[in-house]
Amino acid sequence: MHPHALWLLLLLVPLVAWYVMRRHKEPALRISSTKAFAGVSGGWRSTLRHALFAMRCAAIACLIVVIARPQTHDSWNKTNVEGTDIVLVLDISGSMQAADLGRANRLEIAKKVASQFVNGRQNDNMGLVLFAGESFSAVPLTSDRAMLANYIGGVKTGLISADGTAIGDGIASAINRIKDGQAVSKSIILITDGTNNAGVVAPETAAEIAKDLGVKIYTIGVGAAKGEQAVAYKDENGNVLGMYMTSPVDSRSLGQIAGMTGGKYFEATSASALSDVFEEIDALEKTEFDVRNFSHTEDDYMLWAWLAFGFFALQLLLKLTVTRSIP
Repeated sequence: MHPHALWLLLLLVPLVAWYVMRRHKEPALRISSTKAFAGVSGGWRSTLRHALFAMRCAAIACLIVVIARPQTHDSWNKTNVEGTDIVLVLDISGSMQAADLGRANRLEIAKKVASQFVNGRQNDNMGLVLFAGESFSAVPLTSDRAMLANYIGGVKTGLISADGTAIGDGIASAINRIKDGQAVSKSIILITDGTNNAGVVAPETAAEIAKDLGVKIYTIGVGAAKGEQAVAYKDENGNVLGMYMTSPVDSRSLGQIAGMTGGKYFEATSASALSDVFEEIDALEKTEFDVRNFSHTEDDYMLWAWLAFGFFALQLLLKLTVTRSIP
């Protein structure tokens, strides 16, 4: 929409002034007396010539309105849907590059399965928190599944300079995002491959806060490695880039975090197991809440375009027929 184009309508003012002045300067014949023509008028054809000018002005005005691109009004509408608020908390520490779940590394497999999970949740508000040695909220709660899935697809290690595994900080950031959500059912899905060894918030403390707010935490321990060992990390083509020393998944702590909030702990020791985990989580309880939908605007200038064409065509027809003048 270009409302500033309507200022062009002011051009009609000098155009009308020019027309009026031009009528007063038409050729005239001087005679001694006009008494003989007192009862003579120009007739309706003479008056109709002024209407032709008015039609041309109207056509120009309609074209200016077309240039301004009038549009239908935007509108919001509310619908009741069943869904839940979910925040994914994804570990992007260096150890997530370990390739012990298959051809790709842990992070790539987790991202792929998480994206599929996001796309399958039709009516949920979902967000994303990333963590390594510290955490940050990457995507707030949103119903735009495509945008969230695309963002997850671009996640990689190194986005957070401080390496480590700050599980407590990741949960705390997720709680901060989800606490104001509309849904009664609120869940955090934590995906990690290590033990809490960084950050300022203890995982148990974060779990207590989540419990008080009625937020369930589902924890997923990713990785086939048992105990501390060196594993290879590979690129997307499966080429070995190097070795990485991994720490064991703290299943006891992750199970405790989940149990405190009424959630559940899962072990994902393979790509297929991770998919099965997300399928089970996909059966989360749902609650009814309002979703505001925004309707897109549409151009609405065709009426004005047809009016412009009609005024121009009508004045041209009258000029060539009824009001035609002989040179």
